[in-house]
Amino acid sequence: MFGNKILLITGGTGSFGNAVLNRFLGSDLKEIRILSRDEKKQDDMRKKYNNPKIKFYIGDVRDIRSVDAAMRGVDFVYHAAALKQVPSCEFFPIEAVRTNVLGTENVLLSAINHGVKRVVCLSTDKAVYPINAMGISKAMMEKVMVATSRNLEHTNTVICGTRYGNVMASRGSVIPLFVQQVQNGQPITITDPEMTRFMMTLEDAVDLVLYAFEHGNNGDIFVQKAPAATVDVLAQAILGLMNKPDHPVNVMGTRHGEKLYEVLLSREEMACAEDMGDYFRVPADSRDLNYTKFVDEGEKRLTQTSHGEDYNSHNTTRLDKQGMQQLLLKLKFMQRVARGEVANPEE
Repeated sequence: MFGNKILLITGGTGSFGNAVLNRFLGSDLKEIRILSRDEKKQDDMRKKYNNPKIKFYIGDVRDIRSVDAAMRGVDFVYHAAALKQVPSCEFFPIEAVRTNVLGTENVLLSAINHGVKRVVCLSTDKAVYPINAMGISKAMMEKVMVATSRNLEHTNTVICGTRYGNVMASRGSVIPLFVQQVQNGQPITITDPEMTRFMMTLEDAVDLVLYAFEHGNNGDIFVQKAPAATVDVLAQAILGLMNKPDHPVNVMGTRHGEKLYEVLLSREEMACAEDMGDYFRVPADSRDLNYTKFVDEGEKRLTQTSHGEDYNSHNTTRLDKQGMQQLLLKLKFMQRVARGEVANPEE
């Protein structure tokens, strides 16, 4: 599938982009392009990998011209560029719209115009029942992706998406923060001990995108079945691995825009989701612009499942301290931490 092909990763200097590079540099891809706006991170990656297969493009998904420049000759696109920090988006919501919504439109239109074969857009649990600006912008991104995919019957481009929750030890993750607080002799700060989060590794995230890449139809959204843990269990698991079981933990209260639990599939999506084993596939809404019958007649399927549940971090498999530790030790970062080393999660 990848033989002699060109892959473009938007926002490729982030945690996901680095994980994809680690997975694909040994493949038979001809070229991997990184489009991002941070020249410092690009220079760091250039020196770190020192591989002629990687090509770096300075640009911003907000600017269709820079997207077009990077898109020429591309076969496949992983669209990871986004504003992801909840507080930043909350204070500057229009910036989230410009990157997450309009930027996605630029990427999709450019991909279609350049004859790209497949595009996978990365989304987040916060797009389901969104309560903050970041989640709302990502929900709109998904709507743009699905709406754009409706009109591709006369093209060779397939556009689909993935949705996942917390990626352990990724940039902005709470795990490196907890480790740093312990190493600095500071109390671990948690918002709500009973708050639950899905737990997956960056390798799991790459696997999910690859699965969508291989199996996706236009407008599909894929979700990986993942375990979850409370924030308290996560903190205690980290303290156990660091041999600091009595380290102080401060509960500071829920922050603005923060959910008690993550939802990866809404009740309405669960009503039509296809169980693929390790993944759920949510097909696109198939109605066309002549949708009067859906307004006049309604949809019995949703009524029949009105007492059904969404798929969330409260009702998925729940990890205890030992299970959480086993999952943490899949991370090289946490392996070094458990040995007493001062470690960088991005190394």
